[in-house]
Amino acid sequence: MSLFSVLSIGASGMQAQRTRAEMLVENLANAETTRTPGGGPYRRKDVVFESSDVASPFASVFNTQLQGTGVAVSEVVTDASDPEKRYMPGHPDADADGYVAFPNVKPAEDMVDLMGAARSYEANVAAIGAVKDMIQRSIDLLH
Repeated sequence: MSLFSVLSIGASGMQAQRTRAEMLVENLANAETTRTPGGGPYRRKDVVFESSDVASPFASVFNTQLQGTGVAVSEVVTDASDPEKRYMPGHPDADADGYVAFPNVKPAEDMVDLMGAARSYEANVAAIGAVKDMIQRSIDLLH
């Protein structure tokens, strides 16, 4: 594995964590949404990661097959569990018994997951920075 393929692997990790952060922010923004265009309360979304082969865009320069294993989002899963019911008889979305269906979003849990996504993104940025420095030092040695 070359240093250039490590850049591609780090970039794939950054892309996956960005998608994860977007879904977590969407969940947090809709934690109290009781009515969606599709009907019913908002449904929580989670991303599923999978390992994926990452080819370096610099492979043609070296005429070799530079492969590494990165990460990709394989799918976005929508929570199918029953919504949380709260007794609020005056709410416009209340059913005949006075209960309102709310999303199964736990803001504290999603905030912790969002911090984890941010830390993972930062780790990939640091790895790419380290590789960039190694490549720069290698070039400096050639001069």
